[in-house]
Amino acid sequence: MLKRFGLFLLTNFLVIVTVSVILNFILPMFGIKLSGTMGMALFCGVFGMGGAFISLMISKWMAKRAYNLQIIDGNTRDPGLRSIHDMIVRLARQAKLPKTPEVAIYEAPDPNAFATGPSKSNSLVAFSTGLLQSMNQQEVEAVAAHEVAHIANGDMVTMTLLTGIANTFVMFFSRIVASLVDSFLRGDDGEGGLGFLAYYAVVFVLDSVFMILASIPLAAFSRWREYRADAGAAKLTSAHAMAAALQRLKDFTEVETQKDSFATAKISSGRRLSLWASHPTLDSRIARLQQGRSAGF
Repeated sequence: MLKRFGLFLLTNFLVIVTVSVILNFILPMFGIKLSGTMGMALFCGVFGMGGAFISLMISKWMAKRAYNLQIIDGNTRDPGLRSIHDMIVRLARQAKLPKTPEVAIYEAPDPNAFATGPSKSNSLVAFSTGLLQSMNQQEVEAVAAHEVAHIANGDMVTMTLLTGIANTFVMFFSRIVASLVDSFLRGDDGEGGLGFLAYYAVVFVLDSVFMILASIPLAAFSRWREYRADAGAAKLTSAHAMAAALQRLKDFTEVETQKDSFATAKISSGRRLSLWASHPTLDSRIARLQQGRSAGF
């Protein structure tokens, strides 16, 4: 899950860097300059949102290549893989998805799963072999329900919209601040200033800094959507099953931490929570499920 979030942000950042190069170097080479604050804001809005939606549209393609996914269909002769496919079909029907997501597995020792795709009718759910080997059927179903809930909630599209807005502000304010610095360094005669290369170097640095800051509210939303997906999984299966799956993940991360002091949880934020954590701690997720279970969901 964390890798999926990181992959999305990395892809988005690379798109923004590409757009920045086009804006700052390619267009000026052809004598194309944006005039005025409104022109800059419009350009940043178009490319900021465009970068995020490009990341979304290629998310399945990126995931298939990044993880070397093995797609599973209902005709597979492997009874274990067929049961996973049938499980997703059943959960998708319960969640009232317009189309069953593609189902895939990939080789990895860590227990992990993720959902991706540009829409509810064009999505994918993938499981690591480590997860399938370390969990029982009830726990795997709960994790699958969690990922299906992400799709049903439209989390990928919502994250894309928020990221697009963040991109727009990052691109716009970095150029406004760079322009203010350039103006401050200029003399009364208009001489001086940052200069061509220094100006664009400042813009690039500000893009990077502002993107790091913009990741804070994006990560906060990501944590909130994890709680919501847990609640959705509890409705599709049970709060007990979802909590048991999270406890299994917690046990795994604790063992890995004991083996390697530098080990990090791939599926949650572990015991510590930072402003940039894409997932709440497993303890807090389990606690919420237990509270919901006592409340009757």
